[in-house]
Amino acid sequence: MIGIVDYDIGNLRSVQKAIQHVGGEAVFVRTPEEIAQVDALVLPGVGAFGDCVRSLAASGMWDDVLAWAKSERPFFGICVGYQMLFDASEEAPGEKGLGVFPGQVRKFSDRHGLKIPQIGWNTVKVLQPDAPLLSGIAEGDYVYFVHSYYAAPEDPSIIALETSYGDIFAAAVARGNLLATQFHPEKSQRAGLRMLKNFVALAKQTVAAEIATA
Repeated sequence: MIGIVDYDIGNLRSVQKAIQHVGGEAVFVRTPEEIAQVDALVLPGVGAFGDCVRSLAASGMWDDVLAWAKSERPFFGICVGYQMLFDASEEAPGEKGLGVFPGQVRKFSDRHGLKIPQIGWNTVKVLQPDAPLLSGIAEGDYVYFVHSYYAAPEDPSIIALETSYGDIFAAAVARGNLLATQFHPEKSQRAGLRMLKNFVALAKQTVAAEIATA
């Protein structure tokens, strides 16, 4: 079972439907006790960084989400849920992120004359071709973005997918069983659904391995 963290940040139904579409079971989790009952965790996020971190803290699930993201259990961060894995954001000075990865979330520069926010499709460059959660993702695949800010990891080795919007930036990071994307996989058609399918498969493998060693 895949848990989608529900901390009052908007409609999460599209993420749930996408996971179900690729063969997974997904429920909304709203308490630490419910998080403890699932096999994989998804942290979505829409809107402003500050609102999201405050809402997650107020939900009582902050420590549990942080512990999960630092573990080897399957974890998928989406959009602001991806940004929250870093230390802080220029969008909300003084607000701290989860700090799973060192780095800041920065605003796009207007020096390139591009519209901000970036809304639409863009291609990705694959930097971690062997990452299990990126199986089937090819150079030049299109994914869908809606954002004004992007994460700048201090450790370049975690960057899994790269793209550009004026400046080159990390479209996704991956480490072990963790994948987090600035784009919305649930809106990214073939490539996004493939990532979610990989995530569902990983969750099922994790359950099978736990049963085998019980």
